[in-house]
Amino acid sequence: MNRRSFVKYLGATSIFIGATSCASINFFGNNYDEETSREAWKKLADKGEAFKYVNPNKKLPNILLYGDSISIGYTPTVRQGLVNKANVFRIYSNGQSSDRFIPKMKKLKETMFQPYLKGGWDFNWDVIHFNVGLHDLKYLKDGKLDIENGKQVSSIAVYKSNLDTICKYLQTEFPKAKLIFATTTAVPEEGADGRISGDSITYNTAALEVLANYPSIQINDLYAFTKPNAKDWHIKPHNVHYNTLGKKAQGKQVTKIITENL
Repeated sequence: MNRRSFVKYLGATSIFIGATSCASINFFGNNYDEETSREAWKKLADKGEAFKYVNPNKKLPNILLYGDSISIGYTPTVRQGLVNKANVFRIYSNGQSSDRFIPKMKKLKETMFQPYLKGGWDFNWDVIHFNVGLHDLKYLKDGKLDIENGKQVSSIAVYKSNLDTICKYLQTEFPKAKLIFATTTAVPEEGADGRISGDSITYNTAALEVLANYPSIQINDLYAFTKPNAKDWHIKPHNVHYNTLGKKAQGKQVTKIITENL
């Protein structure tokens, strides 16, 4: 190539790079677009503080919280406790029963992550803190809580099978992530709408039997942590949910366990 052709080549290359700066970002793999991801999350996620959009800081590890309304309650405290230490995400809605776990995880992936969402999230989970159980042990009839006439959502056998499938799925799909299973918090001693006191113990026992086959999955015994304070922390009688004091205490415990795994 002679000097004139070389100069012409450089000029054309400069024009190409200048005109396609956005494309060049894609070329180097850094094609996350915050506006696109925010809009996708807005359409996907429930409303409320626990479901606010998290803009991932690529310098920090990524944490996923998966669980029911108990985890929704402690999510803000975990985020506060890990500010500047980790990006703390949660599943986009109430995690519900064990049979919903994998479908919800797949929907999160296919809605928010590349290559499914152009400009979407492009990172791996470093820690997944998860729980299923409180929705498995409840009794329903026609979609309403009903102990007398309803049927339990998941029998012990079904729950154990589902949890085993969940563990296999997590270890296969996220082989580098540290996995933490939180035991199911207690049903009040006087019982609760659609739930029977003592069932949390039964389902936690079943869960630990399954998890014995997965020694790399850590146990966060949130049941044992919460139970001694249940009377002070439950929001009201016959209710499995917790007041502000309980939510914050649980959040600090979850933060502690996650921090130990960062």
